[in-house]
Amino acid sequence: MNVSDYDFDLPESLIAQTPLLERTSSRLLALNRINGKIEHRAFTDLAEFLKPGDTLVVNDTRVLPARLFGFKADTGAKVELLLLKRLEGDRWEALVRPGKKIHKGAKLSFGLAEKPDGTTEQENLVPLLSAFVEEEGEMGSRVIRFEYEGIFNELLDKLGQMPLPPYIKESLDDRERYQTVYSRHEGSAAAPTAGLHFTDEFLDRLQSEGVKLCRITLHVGLGTFRPVSAETIEEHEMHAEWYSVSEESAKLLNEAKASGGKIVAVGTTSARTLETVGQRFRDQPIESCNGWTDIFIFPGYEFTMVDALLTNFHLPKSTLVMLVSALAGRENVLNAYREAVEEQYRFFSFGDAMYIY
Repeated sequence: MNVSDYDFDLPESLIAQTPLLERTSSRLLALNRINGKIEHRAFTDLAEFLKPGDTLVVNDTRVLPARLFGFKADTGAKVELLLLKRLEGDRWEALVRPGKKIHKGAKLSFGLAEKPDGTTEQENLVPLLSAFVEEEGEMGSRVIRFEYEGIFNELLDKLGQMPLPPYIKESLDDRERYQTVYSRHEGSAAAPTAGLHFTDEFLDRLQSEGVKLCRITLHVGLGTFRPVSAETIEEHEMHAEWYSVSEESAKLLNEAKASGGKIVAVGTTSARTLETVGQRFRDQPIESCNGWTDIFIFPGYEFTMVDALLTNFHLPKSTLVMLVSALAGRENVLNAYREAVEEQYRFFSFGDAMYIY
């Protein structure tokens, strides 16, 4: 299959630059994956599509303030570091800029603090966080080892910025607007954006109407969102991401499968985790588990867990457009996207929502 088959025209003016004032005030395009029928609704109309016994599966990962700006220790040249995933201890996989000038052995410095003697001249300041490049990878990726005093996450919170996607040019005044209200476990380089539409109040309403809430975790890496560079889909390789399913969540999923209620994935990250778990246990009861997944879902894939999907509108030629096409059919999805453009929906991370059922 050709990657170009998943391209579409999108006016830049439709790329949402800032979140709406109210999380639940976005629009909802509802797509029936069987007959291709499209409805234009408000996000809170999602409640009309859910029934008692349905299970809403959310990804409770939390985004790290993973973008760091600093300088090379030897030349003072400016550098940018984007943390993708922790490998072990203080070693991380990261993207660096400028990639052509940062090689194995380089030392990078972030944040400056006074030395104990109180001197403040720049040459006498010490970095709060130092990073050493241990390995070089493709497309600007590096393995970084950090050295510091204190608690790493506190330093990251102090020095780091939210890793907003490059198509968002506006600054974000409130960091929490790039977090879901149910986020718990820090570790993502990007938000599971379909969940940004929910408020605690709306989730409470759904649960009061008999919808169950199931939490799983997948720490999102940037590989999920990158456009596919290969010409054919089969040539593309996904980056591995870490997932976890608790005993309580495994029980909820087993109950949903047994009762016949719909399993509704909130976002493609939840969908990929669910399908990873479905393949892992196949026809056996699901158990609590964790591990790494590089599952790549594209048309021809047969879903084992996901019955319906709440998602945002995605980048042309991305693996995410291919995933939703696997669920709803390529023609149905591209037709829905064309209509979304005509109806001036907001696209991407801070954009409107789409419900495929």
